[in-house]
Amino acid sequence: MALHQILAEQAASITDLKRNPMGVIQESENGIVAILNRNQPAFYCITPELFSHMQELIEDLELGRMANERLATLEPVEVDLNDL
Repeated sequence: MALHQILAEQAASITDLKRNPMGVIQESENGIVAILNRNQPAFYCITPELFSHMQELIEDLELGRMANERLATLEPVEVDLNDL
């Protein structure tokens, strides 16, 4: 049986989640709970605020990648700051 690292400070069983889904996430200090099935992480529950923040970070990474790709195809233009 493979062991998986639990990437959360708090964990709960699927049974706990079924019994009190809102309580499980509300008891977490940082909005992240590992949900375990037979002592292995099955999935992670996170707050909507944390999910939104993660989506923004992913979008920023993608936009940065796109900007770097575009910059690699352009010829540099010399600009004097006084001309701006």
